[in-house]
Amino acid sequence: MPKQERAEVTRQSIIRGAAEVFDRYGYSAATLGDVIGHGGVTKGALYFHFKSKEDVARAVVEQQHELSVAPTRAWLTEEGSGLEAVIRATQLMATQLMTNVIVRAGIRLTLEQGTFGALRVDPYAEWTDVVKQLLQRAVDEGDVRSPVGADELAHFVCGAFTGIQILSEVFTRRQDLCRRVEEMWAVLLPSLAPARKVGHFRRIAAAPLQKGNVPSAATS
Repeated sequence: MPKQERAEVTRQSIIRGAAEVFDRYGYSAATLGDVIGHGGVTKGALYFHFKSKEDVARAVVEQQHELSVAPTRAWLTEEGSGLEAVIRATQLMATQLMTNVIVRAGIRLTLEQGTFGALRVDPYAEWTDVVKQLLQRAVDEGDVRSPVGADELAHFVCGAFTGIQILSEVFTRRQDLCRRVEEMWAVLLPSLAPARKVGHFRRIAAAPLQKGNVPSAATS
């Protein structure tokens, strides 16, 4: 294996190991010794790639951003219903939180960032911005009616999802998260969508996320 490729494999092992540690213990309780153990690397290898625990945490958040927030932007360039895209985006995030330790750790670290300084990326801000643009499309399409603007509505929807995923983590370790997201939309849709379209969008929210429901750019 070429030296550069070997170095990248080692770096990814560190990030993966760090994600497991941060997901389990949080930033404050995690140690670099834990990261070394879970990553299966030497102390020298860790310090070759990262100067501190803070640097490792930032790398985990940045990779989470690439895995979840950046691909969600693919919906902005796809044709189709803006409201359906918002529903699918919450389903995608829920699925990743249930199945991907880097996404779980990145979200936890984003919520804990006051303990280790500013991040180079802000996944929540970017995710909210994408949802805002999709909701504005939904308003223009006549699928959403709201007394407030798309920005306020996006903050509410993303806030509702964040609260639900935290409660799901507390109660069931997120085992019921997809069902809770479906319930969230069952509550929100009657207030957002025209009455004649509520049933249609509730069926979308109740349907499991399939690869065909996600833009190709989000799965590549």
